[in-house]
Amino acid sequence: MTQRAIPFVFMRGGTSRGPYFNRAELPEDRDILSKVLIAVIGSGHPLNIDGIGGGAAVTTKVAMLSKSNSEWADVDYFFAQVSVEDKLVDYTPTCGNILSGVGPAALEMGLLEPTGDETLVNIRAVNTKARIVAKVQTPDGQIRYDGETAIDGVPGTASPVELQFMDVVGSVTGSLLPTGNPVDIINGISVTCMDVAMPMVIARAVDFGLSGYENCAELDENRTFFERMEALRIEAGRRMGMGDVHDSVTPKFGLIAQPISGGTFSARYFMPWHCHPTMAVTGSQCLASCVVTPGTVADGLVLSPTDSPAHIAIEHPMGSIKLTVDHTIEGGSVAIKSVGLIRTARKLAAGEVYIPAHVLK
Repeated sequence: MTQRAIPFVFMRGGTSRGPYFNRAELPEDRDILSKVLIAVIGSGHPLNIDGIGGGAAVTTKVAMLSKSNSEWADVDYFFAQVSVEDKLVDYTPTCGNILSGVGPAALEMGLLEPTGDETLVNIRAVNTKARIVAKVQTPDGQIRYDGETAIDGVPGTASPVELQFMDVVGSVTGSLLPTGNPVDIINGISVTCMDVAMPMVIARAVDFGLSGYENCAELDENRTFFERMEALRIEAGRRMGMGDVHDSVTPKFGLIAQPISGGTFSARYFMPWHCHPTMAVTGSQCLASCVVTPGTVADGLVLSPTDSPAHIAIEHPMGSIKLTVDHTIEGGSVAIKSVGLIRTARKLAAGEVYIPAHVLK
């Protein structure tokens, strides 16, 4: 036999998509697992022509699910970001958009059963140890994908998936402000290095000579900006205690600006070597937390919400994303309790994906 079949469910989760696997169907050895995922996605070609990736970072993501041995969680969610062209797999981050499909996919796989017209799925993010409660619509015990909820960046409407993120502070570094400072000056640029759901380096767009309202194509073509951003990101990663991040997608990078469409602020999010077409769920949590935290680069640029929970709308290249941040501020320090938002997901396909048999040797 020259090929090996692996069962999978193909899902759109939020504004990303990719294969969802039962972790038991994949090799335990991390090196072999990486080779399998590279073959599945077709990493190594700009179009992922020999795999099921879509030639963009938002379509080369993988979710691996299993029944959790945690007393709290129903499902463990292990995430992998596969590069489009470099045959690299990064297990450091998680993805909140792909997480939108974890509840429905776990039900599809039979990892748990519907519990009524709505099913609450307690999810443990293996990569970051965050806890997430997903509310999935299951009328009459059936997963509902159609509905009236729209999210910017996805055409049409679908059934809502309500997400509540907990334990998101210090997801990778163990600290809200990994450098110990609300603002650091790196290569002459003021930045906030923050770790909420995703470690990020956040700067004002104007400090790079940008408006913050550029579209993705304009930013991706601005190689001078990317060279400055990458040098800054690498140094920030070192200061955040993350070591050499040359080949890592974390920390991510974000630019913020004043709102122009009635939101709380405008942002551009980088993955990190391309601009995200919309906004990452994990990144949105970090950006929103930056705005409610005193003394960050958002001070004086954005009108910080004073209520808790704070209702925040982040403008992005294709619309906006709305979040609710439950937090407290005492003595100038912020404590982020949880972040909630609504996404949608849809099952696109299911069956078996084939990889060359030699990959498993």
